[in-house]
Amino acid sequence: MATFGASKDFLLDENQDWEVVGEGVKRKIMGYDDKIMLVKVDFATGGIGYEHEHYHSQVTYVASGEFEFTIAGETQTVKGGDSVYIPPHALHGATCTKAGILIDVFSPIREDFMTK
Repeated sequence: MATFGASKDFLLDENQDWEVVGEGVKRKIMGYDDKIMLVKVDFATGGIGYEHEHYHSQVTYVASGEFEFTIAGETQTVKGGDSVYIPPHALHGATCTKAGILIDVFSPIREDFMTK
């Protein structure tokens, strides 16, 4: 497993660039070391985080908006203030029903998100 240097201690939102990752979906990596990563994801209404799985543990906090979240075949509506836990290898995805922001925490870090 590759080891990445730690991100800066202070990452101001205005200084981080958005990366477009899908129709109506963009993200910013807000901090990481080799064990944990925080990612801010902006969804327009109708934006889709297509179902996928990965070996990382994930916790997602809904900072704003409303989403139909599916985890391992169970779907629920989550909104600002809610959170979800996604265990390793659980198939999951989300559709944004009201524009909003998700805050994702991954352990270990999502190396596939790192700019090469």
